[in-house]
Amino acid sequence: MHVLETVRRDLPVSLHGVGLGLGSTTPLDTVHVGKLRRLADRIEPVIVSEHLSWNASAFGYLNDLLPLPLTRQALDHLCARVDALQTALARVVLIENVSTYVRFKADAYNEAAFLAELARRTGCGVLLDINNLYVNQCNHAEDAIRAMNELPPKVVGEIHLAGHSVTDIAVIDDHGSRVAPEVWALYEYALQRFGHRPTLIEWDTNVPPLADLVGEADHARALQNAGRTP
Repeated sequence: MHVLETVRRDLPVSLHGVGLGLGSTTPLDTVHVGKLRRLADRIEPVIVSEHLSWNASAFGYLNDLLPLPLTRQALDHLCARVDALQTALARVVLIENVSTYVRFKADAYNEAAFLAELARRTGCGVLLDINNLYVNQCNHAEDAIRAMNELPPKVVGEIHLAGHSVTDIAVIDDHGSRVAPEVWALYEYALQRFGHRPTLIEWDTNVPPLADLVGEADHARALQNAGRTP
């Protein structure tokens, strides 16, 4: 907490959650949300975000970001949960698209359309993970550009970039390598569509020397600067 407060004195902070499981059908964890509210009140982050996923059932908690069926029933359920979260935190939250390795036959939406409707109904924003879009494009023959075009520019409040692994079974979002050229190209398109947005390089496995990570951040910054209108 001392480190976080020291950083916060000089820099804006984005709080990024991985544990709420907003799509779960178990009751919203009010203890978790209460702790998050106290942290947010103390740190005053510029952004608070979570994932479009579930992680709990009557049998217990699953330490993963599991995909939702993109159905009307799931959308109604998630809208109620996001409304409750935003009311409890007294702030808008961003919801992140996730990498998935299955799609459901019952899906009535693609993920971008689902997020766009969620944002329209709740007033939440979207945290757009470009690498996740690319992983899903590879795994499900989806179109990352089309997905970005389905999101209203004003709802995207933050962007994530990361590396991935290509295996014989699927492309895996493992955050363990440099951002791929294809993902950088999609990021350039995102900058054109959404404008300058706070951008995070995620690298949390096979962690490299700091200079490598700084180099990735510098590349993202250079693309941002190149896309700005003088």
